[in-house]
Amino acid sequence: MRIKRGKEQLVFNLISYTTVIIFTLLCVIPFLLVISGSFTDEGSIHVDGYRFIPKKFSLNAYRVAFAMPTNIIRAYGVTGTVTVVGTLVGLFIICMTAYALQRPQFKYRNAFALYFYFTTLFSGGLVPWYILMVRYLHLKNNYLALLFPAMLTVFDIIIMRSFMKSIPEALAESAKIDGAGEFRIFAQIFLPLSKPALATVGLFIALRYWNDWYASMLFITQKEKYSLQFYLYSMLTQMEFAANDAKSAGIVMEQYPAESFKLAMTIVATGPILLLYPFVQKYFIQGMTVGAVKG
Repeated sequence: MRIKRGKEQLVFNLISYTTVIIFTLLCVIPFLLVISGSFTDEGSIHVDGYRFIPKKFSLNAYRVAFAMPTNIIRAYGVTGTVTVVGTLVGLFIICMTAYALQRPQFKYRNAFALYFYFTTLFSGGLVPWYILMVRYLHLKNNYLALLFPAMLTVFDIIIMRSFMKSIPEALAESAKIDGAGEFRIFAQIFLPLSKPALATVGLFIALRYWNDWYASMLFITQKEKYSLQFYLYSMLTQMEFAANDAKSAGIVMEQYPAESFKLAMTIVATGPILLLYPFVQKYFIQGMTVGAVKG
């Protein structure tokens, strides 16, 4: 029996490791092609296609991306500041909302939960949202227009509420006996115990802010207030317009590396997130697994 179990365990490990390796390769290979393509000459891409090792090495795509370093550094600063501030404020609001919705003493918690859930089923649409932001809130060319849309979602509140609901109520009751108020219970008991969920939801919020370009497109017209994603998108659009105009005029403009620039733009936009993720990975995994077990 031991030999049979040993063989079964060996087969299971072999299948598991093989599956993980295959999925890892499926994730890594496209990214390696993106890195290689960003360092490949534009003409070589059109002739030879995408290769793991550039046939003709070139830095033209990055030269174009950093042609005006002040602008891209400013765009990095806008996106970084909005991401940090929005994530911190969003986490605080989400945690307080989730705490209130899971408290049995809150009489209208089910009514508010239904109201939040109802907003996920219906939407007012783009035009009313734009009118609200521009005409009534006067957020045109305002950094708050970048902060508000991605600050929180009902899904984030549900995750945090489910996690806080798993914290024993006896802790809150014992704190009340000692004279603690609701905010102190929230700040000193529920908040520290919710660190895994905070890391998970915080990463979701940060990624929404970092990848957002839509809010800049709608509400920002001043270039010095562009987010990183929209700044790179506008550069790509201008490059494509210039290349099309040159092509219609019969002019060959090889200095515009359209394809390689798209790949370089991907590296520029995702680089900081790739460097940050290894430091928060353990908290993210812990938050997902603990929430799955306790929720």
